[in-house]
Amino acid sequence: MKKIPLSKLDWDDVKIFLSIYRAGSLLKASQQLSLNQSTLSRRLSQLELCLGGALFERQRTGLKPTDLAHILAAPGNEMERAIISFQETLGSEGPDPTGTVRIAMMEGIGTMFVARHLQPLLVRYPDLHIELVTSSSLVNVSRREADVFVSFFKPDGKGMASHYIGDFRLYLYGSIEYIESAGIPNSIEDLENYSFVGYIQDLIKLDVVRWLDEIIVRPRMAFQSNSMLAQMSACASGLGFALLPKFSVINETNLVPVLPDIAYVKRELWVSVHQDLQFSKRVSLVQNFLRAMFCENLDWLNGPPDAEPRGRRSFEHLERAMFS
Repeated sequence: MKKIPLSKLDWDDVKIFLSIYRAGSLLKASQQLSLNQSTLSRRLSQLELCLGGALFERQRTGLKPTDLAHILAAPGNEMERAIISFQETLGSEGPDPTGTVRIAMMEGIGTMFVARHLQPLLVRYPDLHIELVTSSSLVNVSRREADVFVSFFKPDGKGMASHYIGDFRLYLYGSIEYIESAGIPNSIEDLENYSFVGYIQDLIKLDVVRWLDEIIVRPRMAFQSNSMLAQMSACASGLGFALLPKFSVINETNLVPVLPDIAYVKRELWVSVHQDLQFSKRVSLVQNFLRAMFCENLDWLNGPPDAEPRGRRSFEHLERAMFS
């Protein structure tokens, strides 16, 4: 392979390389960068000409990094950190943070809780843009798939700054119609006589959501979905009992708790960012807002199922908790 001068090295090419290196395929990298695959392939070839060697081997499962790619990744990451720091330093001169912050989390908590509480933040900072990514699998913050990750466990991985928020509860719920037809169970043992709604077992990517297994060993499943929204709707329609977080049922009047004193599980709540981004003005603001918003609602999230939610608080109210 004929080399071209390293003076022709373009940071944008290195950034594209890092995205491909982290994603493992041109398709995923193109989606993350909003560029087409032909552009990425051309820019990658340009970088390979500068370096005088191939960076990836094409395989059926994706792109395998070569030794040269592994060598380039370390200084490439250093370049990225330096540029992010430079951009944040320049950006901090303005009065308010601007730009995009991508938050990743499970569908249920993202759709039915977090999205309902973001309005005060975005009204206060109109030049801030939020991308909310809902995923049923682990989001790799180290690979920049998201800036902030909300999870039900402490994520593994180097370079992560993770903050434990507290616990929340999931209770067993059923529709009024189903309870009227099937009757009310008197004990955990009685649950084997009832139908259930839950996740599709072989599609579960995170063991932390196997919460129904903690209530009943072999539930009689009537409906399964990888979507919590679909599970809630199926439960509300009368298909069976479902184990759901409190935040998912606050607007569903047809669901009532079942055996609330004993039929519940707890999960942890974590907010994580990459260490390189934790002092970014925009990322820090969003992370602190999420932590304050969760802490403000923690007593309710971890309380009895019949307690009323506090509702959305003003940004000024949360701001005191964010920076106190």
